[in-house]
This record gives sequence, structure tokens and C-alpha cells, in this order.
Amino acid sequence: MTDVSIENQQLQAKYKITSMFYDILDYPWERQYKKWRPNLLKEVRGKVLEAGVGTGRNLQYYHSSAKVTGMDLSKEMLKIATKRGKSAQCEFHPIHEDATSMKSIPTDSFDCLVSTFLCCVMPDHLQPLAIKQFERVLRPGANFLLLEMVYSKNIAIRRKQELFAPFVQKVYGARFDRNTLSYIEQSSLLKVTKTYFLKEDVYLVIEGKCQK
Repeated sequence: MTDVSIENQQLQAKYKITSMFYDILDYPWERQYKKWRPNLLKEVRGKVLEAGVGTGRNLQYYHSSAKVTGMDLSKEMLKIATKRGKSAQCEFHPIHEDATSMKSIPTDSFDCLVSTFLCCVMPDHLQPLAIKQFERVLRPGANFLLLEMVYSKNIAIRRKQELFAPFVQKVYGARFDRNTLSYIEQSSLLKVTKTYFLKEDVYLVIEGKCQK
């Protein structure tokens, strides 16, 4: 068994438990996130891959013309997303898949890739594998949109993050010190066109295009 398989099994086991309480645990943060989601997703159209769809919190904010494939490593999270997808305006198809391999997804399949808080959960050494898959499944000229959490340079905010860091990692498997932007910038096919923060210098948005 490979290291990737072992880590994926560990993450699936974590989310098998976390999924039962995820929306409750996430509620304090979701009060803020739900204010951001409409603006983040308002321009997303066509065939969309949401990598790490989780419990489907984004689904109600997609345009009615969007055809969204929601991918997640956790079957339990996907079940919740599927229920939420039934009331969404967009067309929704759940798929149980690993972001580092995407074996069931054909090349050049999507007009846009969306990912919110996926990469902060993914260990750094696996991120280049996922980015290779992003490159592969996106069509030439396709867009990508990622939202991630990073450590703040503000000392007061950083101290609060460090206080919460053990809880965030234990429950969600997430960390604030992932180097996602750096890995994407090293890609020869994914061109970053815009980065900005939604709040302070913690919630980082990475936008770009696939240049095949």
C-alpha cells in the first residue's frame, strides 16, 4: 500500500466521524462564509468540477446554468452534499474520487474548477499530484478558483490561529501553513491571474486559467 493510499484511508476515517458533526462544528465560520459564497461563484458557468465538495455548502450559490460535478474523498460527506444538491438550482452530480488521481474523470472535461478549503486539508507533498490532475481535467482556457486559509502576518491574528490550530488539524485535518499558491505558481499550465484576501490576510482566493 502506498503512502498516498494510507493517508487517504486515514483522512476518510477522520471524515467518517467528522461528517456527522461537520455542519454543526462549522456553523460559527459558516456565518461568515455564506456571505462570501454568492460573490465568489456568481460568474461560474458551464461544466464545473468542485474538488472537495464536502457537505455541499456552495451548491445553492451556483448559477442555474452550471452543471456541477461534486467530488469528495469522503462518502459520508458526499451523502450530505447529495441531499443539499436536490434543492440547488444547478445540475449536480456527486462523485466519490481522490483529488490526487481522479481516475474516473476524463481529460479536458471541465470549463471551471472550484475548490474551497480542500488544499488546506491536503498534505503539502500530495498537492503537486492534485495540481497535475487539475491541469489534466480542465479544458484549454478553463478557469480555476480556490479559497484557502493561511497564517496571517499580523501577530495578534497569528496567535489566535495558533491557539485553534490543534483543534482544526485534529477535527478537519486542515493546517494554516500549506503552500498551495506556491505549488500552483510552479505549474506550467495553470496561470494565476489574481489573488486577494476576503478577510484580513487569512482567507486567500486564488484565481486563474488553464493554458494548454
